[in-house]
Parts: sequence; C-alpha cells; structure tokens
Amino acid sequence: MKALLALTVLALLVAAPARADCYADYKAKREGGALQLHYGVAQIPQGACGSGAEAARALAPRLARDGWVLLNIMSIFGPEGLDARKASAGRYFLRY
Repeated sequence: MKALLALTVLALLVAAPARADCYADYKAKREGGALQLHYGVAQIPQGACGSGAEAARALAPRLARDGWVLLNIMSIFGPEGLDARKASAGRYFLRY
C-alpha cells in the first residue's frame, strides 16, 4: 500500500507542469515637470505570460506606485532573454 501511495505521489509530481519564469520588457513614462521615459525588464506572474495585455495588467499597477505610466509591453520572454536586455534596462532591470 505504501509503495502504491509513493508511486501515485511521484506520478503527480512528474505530471505537474514545470514552472518557468516569465519576463516582459516594456516602456514607461512619467510626467511632473519634464517628461521622463524609461525602458525596463520586469518579472511577471506565470498567469500573465499569455499576452501583452495580460502582462500589462500585471505590470501597470507596480509602475504606477512610483508615478510611472506603462506605455507598452515590447515582448514576453523566459530567462534566456535576460542577459541580452540587462544593459539596456540599466537601473530598471528587474526593478518592477
């Protein structure tokens, strides 16, 4: 009986979908005197990886807390795309 239970648990763990990290690069603006723009990279929840609109809904409130307005999601990608974007994002790399 213990062996059957162990095999069932193992089968469920193997069958569970792999959790992959998901990121989006974006452009945002802030007004309050001079117009400020920035390009950034942010990790987004797995459930928001399906489209730019889903990613925008997840990211926009995080940016808004610091007075930024999301202009657009440029792309959604996995961890393999982080290194190529790190220098361009500068201080906004994984900040939001």
